[in-house]
Amino acid sequence: MSDNSINRTEKKLFPKVGMRVFKTLISVSIIVIIYSIADRNPCFACIGAVFGMGKVFAGGLKSGGNRFIGTLVGGILVIPTYWLMYVSALKIPDWICLMLGLFLILYISQLLGAQDAIQPGSVVFFVVLYTVTTERYISYTISRIIDTGLGVLLSLAINKLFPSPLEDEEL
Repeated sequence: MSDNSINRTEKKLFPKVGMRVFKTLISVSIIVIIYSIADRNPCFACIGAVFGMGKVFAGGLKSGGNRFIGTLVGGILVIPTYWLMYVSALKIPDWICLMLGLFLILYISQLLGAQDAIQPGSVVFFVVLYTVTTERYISYTISRIIDTGLGVLLSLAINKLFPSPLEDEEL
């Protein structure tokens, strides 16, 4: 076995730990500290931070932006859908409310040119619709949108402050 084949094997077994890993850890750590001080759950801000940390700034902007757009669209649409399904005196069948809300998530994401926002939008929509109590559905949804946005923004800021050496290659 030649030295070159050993080096290729080592690279496959042990990938390089680059700046993206450290910047993601920093971003998530800052969020956890801030949310701990505020006595809030950092889960969705941490998820936003991971999505917002791309290999380069543009990558983080795209994936983090899609995560935020999806959460915003799904969050905005789940509030009236939830109300129609659980609060309203109207007797609209659940499946009609569900299909209408999901259709709007799909359609609005496409209108915005953010097809990658469909999955996170659908996730927040289903999570709120099927797991959050009537007393909390509005505050939970608003918090989830804000937390996701803060996580994405923090990672984008860190990525801008500490640019990747690959930044110039991606242009």
